[in-house]
Amino acid sequence: MFFENVGKIISKYGSMLMSGLGYTMLIALTGTIIGLIIGILTGIVRTVPLSKNKALYYLQKTVNALIAVYVEIFRGTPMMVQAMVIFWGYAFMNGGQTLPLIPAGIFIVSINTGAYMAEIVRGGIISIDKGQFEGAYSIGMTHWQAMIHVIIPQVLRNILPSVSNEFVINIKDTSVLNVIGVMELYYMAGKIQVMTYHIFETYLIICVMYFIMTYSITRILRFCEKKLSGNASYRICGSQSDPNAEITVQEVK
Repeated sequence: MFFENVGKIISKYGSMLMSGLGYTMLIALTGTIIGLIIGILTGIVRTVPLSKNKALYYLQKTVNALIAVYVEIFRGTPMMVQAMVIFWGYAFMNGGQTLPLIPAGIFIVSINTGAYMAEIVRGGIISIDKGQFEGAYSIGMTHWQAMIHVIIPQVLRNILPSVSNEFVINIKDTSVLNVIGVMELYYMAGKIQVMTYHIFETYLIICVMYFIMTYSITRILRFCEKKLSGNASYRICGSQSDPNAEITVQEVK
């Protein structure tokens, strides 16, 4: 009976489940990418050396304070509450007119992710050796040029595991958007269980779907991380003319 119910749900409502899965992936992926962009921009802004000009100095301090407030608020409150405040707050200020659901979901996930990415990127920038900054400045680069061409490429490589983790978290956290009616996977499961009265079977199916999504994406991202890390063994050439000067180094695991 159990397997029969599962089969009926999949065959009859499979299109609804796949539609919800598609929206889940769309919101999670887009939200993670936009959140990373927010994190990179805030990371660059917060590391700009303070100007000696008083007006610019106070402007920088104000911007840094606003970024800090943004980060603390969105890191310190649940995404579900943020979704309700943003979605219904917009409706309150616009005479009951609400935001389109999918763009609203992407916006909510993006700004929530951006707060976490801001700290991840800032930590990645701080971890880069100061000599990298000094070398860039010594050849005439501005702070922005040094960041874009020298620092950020290294930061992205270092923070890739954290970014991957945020992406996986976002896939699961999109389920909270059902409170504003976003038609992601969890929302579709709620509609199906109301129509079929097979609550356990329905949520077991989406549990398996979430697991397959997160596991597959984790494996893919781990593969990408290994590719970016380079070969486990490599050769350092001490001299271009004397082959005896070549030193083979094996990575310690």
